[in-house]
Amino acid sequence: MIERVTATRYVVPLREGGSLPAVVEAVGADGERASFVVKFLGAGQGAKALVAEALAARLAAELSLPIPRSAIVKIAEGFGKTEPDGEIQHILETSIGENFGLGYLSGALAFDPAVDSGVDQELAADIIWFDAFITNVDRTPRNVNLLVSDGKLWLIDHGAALFIHHGWHNWETRVQSPFPQIKDHVLLHVVDDLTEADARLRPRLTEAVIRAVVDDLPDAWLAVDPGFETVAKHRQRYVYYLLERLNGPRAWLQEAIDARQRGPVRYEPRLTHRVV
Repeated sequence: MIERVTATRYVVPLREGGSLPAVVEAVGADGERASFVVKFLGAGQGAKALVAEALAARLAAELSLPIPRSAIVKIAEGFGKTEPDGEIQHILETSIGENFGLGYLSGALAFDPAVDSGVDQELAADIIWFDAFITNVDRTPRNVNLLVSDGKLWLIDHGAALFIHHGWHNWETRVQSPFPQIKDHVLLHVVDDLTEADARLRPRLTEAVIRAVVDDLPDAWLAVDPGFETVAKHRQRYVYYLLERLNGPRAWLQEAIDARQRGPVRYEPRLTHRVV
């Protein structure tokens, strides 16, 4: 199960993203304190972004992909009252309850494909496979959503993944759709073979694993969608979608293979933070 913690202190907002996440200190049931980058329920993207974040984090962990510690972060009424920014206050006031957090990696830098050479090919292939499976549009040179900390690569920010849940109409006809956006993946130029990644990862996402991951989502995040009569039916939709995408024809995998065969994209060093 995903860890449950309680927010104790609002530390600092992170203004690079549109959802205005923040570093928050929290305490677990065992009394351990830790810092998390929290995505808030009251931010513009709402509950569906948190669903995507939590599902991606749990699935990535099941696949042994490098993702920071994840947690459901409970915010109590009155949290962050001393924060003077009105926008932040509004977000916190509308985020009472369960939010999503990833462990804060102090000193981490954004991955730069033109500077950070030597990425393990097997890991790169696994990340591409994973992103194509969950339809993650945010792992591109424009928005890499990869951090480097102590020489290790970390996956972050999956709120834009699983975009089908923003409009479930005709979803049965779209569950097997390819994912053409994979051609812009920041690691596509690193890999040679994605079929081996498929052989490694696909068997690990059993029906029992997927059901457990979906069952761990907070009821409150699922109850806000008026398109489902019950939370249970909403959960079942995610289970069916993930299982069908995983075990069907998998046009998304072939699309990634085809994109790789068309050739790599060459990157120039970004001028924002580092040079060789």
